[in-house]
Amino acid sequence: MDVGFLAASIGVLLLLIDFVIRVIAIIVVPRNRKPTSATAWLLAIFLIPFIGVLFFLLIGSYKLPKKRRTKQDEINRFIIDTTEGIERVRRDHPWPPWLESVVELNRNLGAMPLVGGNRAQLNGHYEESLAAMTAAIDEAKRYVHVEFYILTLDKTTKPFFEAMEAAVKRGVVVRVLLDHIASRRTPDYKATIERLTAMGATWHLMLPVQPFRGRYQRPDLRNHRKLLIVDGRVAFMGSQNVIDRSYNKKSNIKRGLKWKELIVRLEGPIVAGLNAIFITDWYSETDELLRRETEPITDEIDPDDLDAQAVPSGPGFAGENNLRLFLALLYYAQERIVITSPYFVPDEAMLTAITTATQRGIAVELFVSEIGDQALVYHAQRSYYEALLRAGVRIWMYKAPYILHAKHFTIDDDVAVIGSSNMDMRSFLLNMEVSLMVRGRSFVKEMREVEDGYRRDSRELSLEEWMKQPLRSTVLDNLARLTSALQ
Repeated sequence: MDVGFLAASIGVLLLLIDFVIRVIAIIVVPRNRKPTSATAWLLAIFLIPFIGVLFFLLIGSYKLPKKRRTKQDEINRFIIDTTEGIERVRRDHPWPPWLESVVELNRNLGAMPLVGGNRAQLNGHYEESLAAMTAAIDEAKRYVHVEFYILTLDKTTKPFFEAMEAAVKRGVVVRVLLDHIASRRTPDYKATIERLTAMGATWHLMLPVQPFRGRYQRPDLRNHRKLLIVDGRVAFMGSQNVIDRSYNKKSNIKRGLKWKELIVRLEGPIVAGLNAIFITDWYSETDELLRRETEPITDEIDPDDLDAQAVPSGPGFAGENNLRLFLALLYYAQERIVITSPYFVPDEAMLTAITTATQRGIAVELFVSEIGDQALVYHAQRSYYEALLRAGVRIWMYKAPYILHAKHFTIDDDVAVIGSSNMDMRSFLLNMEVSLMVRGRSFVKEMREVEDGYRRDSRELSLEEWMKQPLRSTVLDNLARLTSALQ
C-alpha cells in the first residue's frame, strides 16, 4: 500500500474522529451542568480533544454512584423520623422575618430541622481545640464517633490517639471514619492505620478509591467533614483536622506555615443531629445502620440557649445545599456580612449575591490569607479581588506565615454559619461538607470577637494596591480561574 495514501487516510480518520468528538461534546457536556463549567469543559475538549475527553471521562461526573445516593435518601427519612428538640426552639425574641424561610430551605435540602436548647463555645487556638476534643474522649462512657477529612498520628495528635485507645480499654465503642485520599497523602498514614487497628477501634475509609476491591468513584469526590461526637452529649465541628498545624509537609515546614482554625463545641439536641450525619456516612461505607441514640433532655430552657440547624451537603444530594444556604443568607442580609474562607472561588451566583449586597448598602467584609498553600486555588481566588474591591467589599488579608483555614460567616447580629465548607466550587459540588447555622445574638457576638481578632492580625487590601499587580500575576490568576470551572 502506498505510504502517502496510508498517511493521508490516517489523517482524514483523525480529523473525522476529532469532528465527532466535538459534536458529541456539544450535546453531552452542557447537559445538567452550569454554563461556566460546561464552557470550561468544552474549551478543554476543543483545544486538546483527546486529552480533554480523557479527563472528562475520568472526572466529568460530580455525582456519587447511584447506590450511595439511594442510601442518602434512606437516611434522610431516618433523620426526619427520629428528630428531637424542635419544640425547644425559642420564639420569645423576635426572629428576623426571613429566617423561617431559610430554616424551611435547609429542612427541604438536608432533612435536618432547627432545634433549640443548645450551648456552644468557639475555640480558635489550634492546640487548645485538640486538647478539648481529647478531654471529651477521656470522659466518654458509651461511644466515640470520630470523622475527619484528615486524621493522622503525629507528635501533636498523639494524645488524641491515646485517649481513643484508653476509651476502647474502658469498654467504650470507638468508631472512626477518615477520608481515604486526603489521609493517605499524609506521611504517617500507614502508622495511623496500624495504630487504629492495634487499639481496637472500628475504622473505615471514606470514599475509598480501590478499584481492585470494587470500590471506585470519581477520585476527587471527597468527604471533607470534621466531626467528633461523644456519647450523644457533646460534639465538635468546624474547620480543623486532626493533624499537626503544619500538615507535616516539608514545603510547609520550610516556609514556616501554620494553620489557623475555628471549631465549635456543642451541647444540646444539635449533638444528635450531627451524630445523624456521622450515622449517614457510616452507613454509606459499611451498610451498617447504627441506632440513633439520644440523650434525654431534662434541663430547663435557658434564655441564653441557641437555636441551631445542621446542613449536610455534597454530591450525595440533588442540589448544592451549602451554596443555596449561603445565597439565601446573602440576599436576606440587612446590615452586615462578614465572610471568612481560606479558598474563596465563588461561582457566578455567589459573586452576584455579594456584589448585590454592597449595592444594597450592606457592609461586606472578606477575610482570606495573605499567602496560599495551594497555588491553583490561590491564584483563582485572586482573580476575583478586583471585582470585589470595585463593588465595595473590604478584603482583609491574614498575615503570613499563617493560613487562615477557618470557614464561617455572620449575617447582621442574628445568624452565624460555621463548618467545613469553603466558598468555592469544590465545596459546593465535589466535597461532602457540613455547615451549622446558629441563631442567637450571644453566639454572633462571640463570632464577632473572633472576626475582630482576625482584623487585628490582618492588613486591608486596597484597590490602588491591587491594580499595581504585575502582568504575570494577572495572567496566572486568570488561567487558574478558567481551570476552577472544570467541575
